[in-house]
Amino acid sequence: MSQIKILTIIGARPQIIKAAALSRAIQNNFSDKIKELIVHTGQHYDDNMSQVFIDELEIPRPNYHLNVGSGSHGKQTSMMIEGIEEIILKEKPACIILYGDTNTTLAGAVSGSKIQVPIIHIEAGLRSFNKLMPEEINRIVCDHVSTLLFSPSLTGYSNLLKEGFVENNNGPYSINNPKIFHCGDVMYDNSLYFSAIADKSTTVLKDYKLEKNNFILATIHRNNNTDEPERLNKLFKSLLAIAHQNKINVIIPLHPRTSKLLAKNLEPEVYMQVKTSGYIKIIAPVSYLEMITLEKNSKLVMTDSGGVQKEAFFFKKPCIILRAETEWLELLSCGAAILTDTDESKIAEAYNYFTGTQTISYPNYFGDGKAAQFICEQILQNIH
Repeated sequence: MSQIKILTIIGARPQIIKAAALSRAIQNNFSDKIKELIVHTGQHYDDNMSQVFIDELEIPRPNYHLNVGSGSHGKQTSMMIEGIEEIILKEKPACIILYGDTNTTLAGAVSGSKIQVPIIHIEAGLRSFNKLMPEEINRIVCDHVSTLLFSPSLTGYSNLLKEGFVENNNGPYSINNPKIFHCGDVMYDNSLYFSAIADKSTTVLKDYKLEKNNFILATIHRNNNTDEPERLNKLFKSLLAIAHQNKINVIIPLHPRTSKLLAKNLEPEVYMQVKTSGYIKIIAPVSYLEMITLEKNSKLVMTDSGGVQKEAFFFKKPCIILRAETEWLELLSCGAAILTDTDESKIAEAYNYFTGTQTISYPNYFGDGKAAQFICEQILQNIH
């Protein structure tokens, strides 16, 4: 049997991590049947956010690098579309693999659908039901031009059914007759695989003098939280209050964008308190293995990141979600996460609830750790 050629398109840190699961499955189980070419758009161009991850996660080096860098949504996406289109025409892949909901996802979806190359969307069906989020537009567009859609959750699968996708339809599958799957989460695959590796290879707890189960991990990166001074101030006032009232360290690996905005968008008094607090530890972005170590050993996670919400759940850590909505409704329904947005009183109440609650359930929502293998099998069965 000849190899099938697939084109994996990545560009942002979460996509690089997710792609590791598929690349590992191909290398371990399907190397004779699937040839993977990787395109890196350069959407995340800081080495700490990108190359470090590629090296650490043992992903094959990208075959193509578009180096688009930062810019407006339109400029960034248009440069990606142009570059991806050229690569598709040159390589003639059997299909394109896209992850999540970034501008890279949107560019790959537009490029592939226009040239009529089957699109495979991993993390399909997720919805915040807020179209003011650029990510929501990206994921809807990608889903509706895809041929195979792999949803990590039953909620995502149900969303696709509500939008008109057909359950149990027969092939051959195409953009006009797409196939949907509930397959589990490739991020869960990764968390299981890299957890033991992280224990042996990271020193982040020692480096920052953190006690196991006695610190809060916080991440803040979404545009509406970092770019709107009122929201950013509320978040940091909450972190300061919780840290000082409870005498607990809060460690914040800060996205480069957010780091630059603190001095500009925080009130001078709040900024000074953050800078001088003995409990607030702002650090540079960490590697994926270091992030796993921080998640596994924290007391509690506070985040506006979709991926970090799930990873907190994987490692059985309660999570305060610093957004108005989440795509991961399962985390709310089982009580493992609480949605607070930037409301200071809700954040304080959520912290008090979790620290006073002994039993939190973490049901097995996200598969058996073999989602990537299942995806590879379905590609081989359904893409020709």
